[in-house]
This record gives sequence, structure tokens and C-alpha cells, in this order.
Amino acid sequence: MGHVVKIVSEQTINKMKEFYQSSLKQTPPHALFSAKVNQTTITAYKSGKVLFQGVNSEQEASRWDGKEATKKNSNSVAAQSHHYSPSPSLFTQSIIGSDEAGTGDYFGPITVVAAYVRSDQIELLRELGVRDSKNLTDQSIEKIAQDILLCEIPYSSMVLPNPKYNQLQARGWTQGKMKTMMHDAVINSLLKKISPTKPDGILIDQFSEPGVYINHLKKVNKQLPESTYFITKAESHSIAVATASILARARFVQEMDRLSKNVGFTLPKGASAKVDQAASYIIRDKGEAFLQNIAKVHFANTNKATAYLK
Repeated sequence: MGHVVKIVSEQTINKMKEFYQSSLKQTPPHALFSAKVNQTTITAYKSGKVLFQGVNSEQEASRWDGKEATKKNSNSVAAQSHHYSPSPSLFTQSIIGSDEAGTGDYFGPITVVAAYVRSDQIELLRELGVRDSKNLTDQSIEKIAQDILLCEIPYSSMVLPNPKYNQLQARGWTQGKMKTMMHDAVINSLLKKISPTKPDGILIDQFSEPGVYINHLKKVNKQLPESTYFITKAESHSIAVATASILARARFVQEMDRLSKNVGFTLPKGASAKVDQAASYIIRDKGEAFLQNIAKVHFANTNKATAYLK
């Protein structure tokens, strides 16, 4: 099913609403109006974006040619460097996006989320503020995550607690292997959840070469799901991945809040000198073994924290 997005003025939106008056339908959240004509749904948003979706989307959108230019994607995709690089057209289709949070943070777990976003939900999610979570504050992420859940976006999530993380790392698992298994688990869980619907593709925010990811799966007799693609900074290209990124970060923030209550003060995020100081305080107060419960102890922060105590 094709779709076209136009950016128009408030005056044009008012003209469109008047034109489609007899075909108006229930207005989705954050939209100005929605109508259905000629096997095409037209939805106008407060930002000035108008989404035409359906069999005759291009024909219906052409009705408004000359008003304002059709929106073009300003995010260029890097030259395809491997067989699993996605076509830019994938970013506007109904796909599963998968991303993680917490991998570079000393304190806290790793969280991974896969989310299924239909093509007709992309503009709504943009209206809600869904974009690269790295450009959002934790407060904004929590608010947007709540709005995402109200849209009933299907998703699957997984948390790797610090004790289990440290056990796997001690057994020789790399963080890349851990993330591979987590992404595979949430993607397959979500595929079952949305069945019999099949996504147009699966896009993973690339954290390793696809061959390395696939080899991790092969070692446990697993295969890459059909139509899976990888690209770095995927959340800046795909709303589905950006949605997964926000949900993963929101879950990570929740877990950090829980761990902070356990230690009696707010644990800093990241891996900075503030983190070293917080870890040294915990070692002095609760012993170094306690870090196994709340931190990724193989990070250099552990040695730096013990140095503060000498």
C-alpha cells in the first residue's frame, strides 16, 4: 500500500478539511482531521504534514500539487557496504525495529526492545516526538514512551540484569554476543505476537558486522529471520527503530531508578568520573562484591573506584 507525505500551510489544511468534509472519519490523536476517499485515507497533523495512504495515494495527493512540495527524506543513507544494508524505501514501510540501551553505562542492566510500527503510524509517532533517543532527556523519553504505549504499538522487551550480565561475561561472552541473543529473542517474540501479520522487514541498529551477528546465532543453531537488515544509527533513519530505542531507554531508566532506591542515592549514568566516585562509595559502604548486583564490573570504572580508596 503506497503513501505520500506533503507539508502544507495551515490555510491549505483548512481548504483540505473543507474539501473532504463529507468523507471525514474519526480523527486520530494529535491529528487535525482524517478522511477516506477513493480507497485512500488522508490524515492532517498539527505540524503541517498530511499523510495520504492507500491504493490511490499518489493520485489523491496530486490533487494538491502546486500548493507545497512533497516532503523528501533529508536523512541520507550511507553507501551500502554489505548485503544486509536496507533500501531507503524500508524506512517508510511497516517494519520491526530493534534497539538497545545501557550498553555503555557502568551501572544498570542492558535493555533491548523490538517494536512493530505500521506505515500509517509513522507520522503519528513523529507528531508524538519520536526520534533518536540520544537527543532526548530522560524526562522526555519517559513521557514519549507513555504516549507510544497509548498508541498500542506492539513490542517485546528484555532486560539482562547485572548479576546475569557479569556471569556471562565471566564465561567469556562478549557484550556483542549478549546483545545478539537479546535482539534475536525480542524479535522472535514480537513476530509471534503480531502473527499472522508479517512485517515488510526487520531493521536492527547495527552494533557489529552482520556476519558476526549471524555467526553468534549459528553457534546456537539459530538463523537470522527473513528480511532482516542492519544499519548504523538506524534510529535516525527509521521511526520503528527510534520507537524501540525510546522504549528501551525508558525501561533502562526505570531499572536505574529501582537500583538507586536499593543503594540509597541516585546512581549516575554513563561511565564518567562521577561514576567512579559513586562506585567507590558503594564499595566502602557495602563491599566490592555488592557491585555484582548493580554494575558491569569488567568496566574500567571498578579499578578506578578501588583506587579512590587507597
